[in-house]
Amino acid sequence: MALVGIDDPLLGHPTPGKKSKVITKAVLGAATTIAVLVLVFYSQINASGGRWEGLLLKGRRGSEENKSRTGYVIEAEEGAVAAEDGRCSEIGVAALRAGGNAVDAAVATTLCLGVINPMSSGIGGGGFMVFRSAQTGRTQAYDFRETAPLASSQNMYDKNPKTKAEGPLAMGVPGEIAGLHAAWIEHGRLPWRSLFQPAIKLAREGFVIGACLGEYMMYSKDQIMADSGLQEVLAPNGNLLQKGDICYNPKLADTLELISEQGADVFYNGIIGEKLVRDVQATGGILTMEDLRQYRVEVKDAMTVNVMGYTILGMGPPSSGTAGLALILNILESYGDVDAAKGPLGLHRLLEAQKHMLAVRMNLGDPDFVNNTEYVSAMLSQSFAGQVQQMILDNTTFPASYYLAKWSQLLDRGTSHFNIIDADRNALSMTSTVNAHFGAGVRSPSTGIILNNEMDDFSMPTKGTADGLPPAPPNFIQPKKRPLSAMTPIIILKDNQLAGVLGGSGGLYIPPGVIQVFLNHFVYGMEPLAAVKHPRVYHKLIPNVAIYEKWIVYNGDEIELSEEAVQFLASRGHILSGLPRGSGCQLLVHDLHNPVKMKGDGRGGFRNGVFRGKLTAVSDPRKDGKPAGF
Repeated sequence: MALVGIDDPLLGHPTPGKKSKVITKAVLGAATTIAVLVLVFYSQINASGGRWEGLLLKGRRGSEENKSRTGYVIEAEEGAVAAEDGRCSEIGVAALRAGGNAVDAAVATTLCLGVINPMSSGIGGGGFMVFRSAQTGRTQAYDFRETAPLASSQNMYDKNPKTKAEGPLAMGVPGEIAGLHAAWIEHGRLPWRSLFQPAIKLAREGFVIGACLGEYMMYSKDQIMADSGLQEVLAPNGNLLQKGDICYNPKLADTLELISEQGADVFYNGIIGEKLVRDVQATGGILTMEDLRQYRVEVKDAMTVNVMGYTILGMGPPSSGTAGLALILNILESYGDVDAAKGPLGLHRLLEAQKHMLAVRMNLGDPDFVNNTEYVSAMLSQSFAGQVQQMILDNTTFPASYYLAKWSQLLDRGTSHFNIIDADRNALSMTSTVNAHFGAGVRSPSTGIILNNEMDDFSMPTKGTADGLPPAPPNFIQPKKRPLSAMTPIIILKDNQLAGVLGGSGGLYIPPGVIQVFLNHFVYGMEPLAAVKHPRVYHKLIPNVAIYEKWIVYNGDEIELSEEAVQFLASRGHILSGLPRGSGCQLLVHDLHNPVKMKGDGRGGFRNGVFRGKLTAVSDPRKDGKPAGF
């Protein structure tokens, strides 16, 4: 494991004459920067000046509809980005067109999402990134999840539990800028400053509020109106902005401008950090400059899972996502039948496997504080999965106590996810978050940053639980500790070749959503768009209720489990609830059977020894995302 800190000389603002990778990037020249800005300006005009039509496509590969840049699916040859907003996908692709790689595109895409979809992500939060280098074959897992402040303690919320979820005391030490900078230092090509310009432009000159943000603003109206900082940008005249209105965040633009010029150090050991700390402490928070100075990005080799003929690369703890995915897929594979998860019976088995996984996952915690070895080994073990599979009966379900959960379930919340594959076939999967919608419900007035409420993802020793189970000690608060997460960014290989990138948003719904999309496309052969759109099922163990999707998404499309499947599950004893909610999954497929026609010295789809297949990118209509590519 490598620890990357912002006080590392490589992560500070470069000094004149310093021999560093930063200087190398800077001398790429004005032409590259101009190219990025021109392309971004083009995408901004198209995205904010017009209306994303959101074509409802049937996944007919190669059809003109599938190639539409305004649909939920596109095909590309060079590179593609599948994000939760089409403007941010276009901005990521602009970085690829300008000669950048997947990491460059990730920086630009992330910053864009933090401006356009502040209910889900932003530089006041954190996340996970999985990056695979096509040349070396190495896959790295970047953990820049928020940490508990130095002044935090297990019992800090005893007197007022509400402050664990709302207000500045709910804030963990943000990691997003440190994580992006660490990945860019190691892998980026374009100048750091150029990658910030699109987001700065959006924040300063304004952007059109999309359907997704507009809806979340309506749900969170009371929270927004209770904070003067949020009001300033989301209700500037005392009235809540709505879909189609223009939103401005000039203070955030100034913050991003300074970080673009001075690097991550200005956030973690400079004026931006100082302003943020003053604002947080002025309203009762405990964030300090020492918290920011001591923040570290953890970089490890990705967790590897071999299942169903594929290799899945993802995050280890404090993410429970990859280990949870491994356990469920191993349970299904232990049936010895490739169709074990198909049809209504397959949904029953999947729900049962989810419940067993949820019972195990609460034993996990931050590996710097908790020994996860026993439980991670079990969750990755085919023999353990086989034992669990024997507890699943095809004709019935069971009371919650049957699944032997020891600890109360942690109910994660909202996130944002995107996927990138570049022209060299480097692949990147990233999930970011501020936790709840609009995080802690507080915007720093001097920096424009929305505070996360990641402390609410810790378990609390004295908090009573609705499920009657005790809270999980592995996830109790300790200074500098990272809370458990369900985020599941993954990269998928077939015979050691890149096959796809996948991930999702939606808190505890993420792992089952990612699993069902993986099964739909990679195992059962559904076209990429159909695999993403297909209705899903979820479970939280307690309450012992199976949730199935029943909703009309932003473009009017109906996503609903069939009546046949609902009746079958009811006949097995499941208590069912059809709800307009679930995970929003992005899928990017690298077609290993369809090589890109090469120019020049390329041969048979190979360039520099790396196979380059056609790309199909899908953004989930559940969050009204749009992919982009070229």
